[in-house]
This record gives sequence, C-alpha cells and structure tokens, in this order.
Amino acid sequence: MTQTEYLIVAIIILVVLAVTFIVSFVLYKRTPKPKGCEDIEISEEKCAGCNNESCAFYKEKDSIEVLKNKKEEK
Repeated sequence: MTQTEYLIVAIIILVVLAVTFIVSFVLYKRTPKPKGCEDIEISEEKCAGCNNESCAFYKEKDSIEVLKNKKEEK
C-alpha cells in the first residue's frame, strides 16, 4: 500500500470512531432515567458519615449546605 492509501484508511478509521462517539452520546442523552431515579436528591443522613472526597456528591453536598444556610438566614 502506498502512503496515500494508508492516509485514507487512517482518515476512515478516525471518521468511524468519531461517528460512533457522536451516535452513542446522542443515544445516551435520549435515554430516559429509570423509574425511581428521576428525583434523586442528596441525603444529608446518608452523606453525613461519608468522608469520601472523590464522591460526585461531595462538592454538591457542601454547596447545598451553603444554600440551606442562606435560606435559614432570611
């Protein structure tokens, strides 16, 4: 194979990967949430004893506490 053919194959592979990524992302966004998971909120009771700083809810928990304190002050 010549360099041009290798280049065309490489471009085709990149295009296929990009299209696969875009299609899977769009399908992921269109997928509805499972029943029972629509309104999941952070529970202070469940998060109170957890010190896992890498948790996705950890920073949200702090911001929710700040918002609650602001509401209580009013």
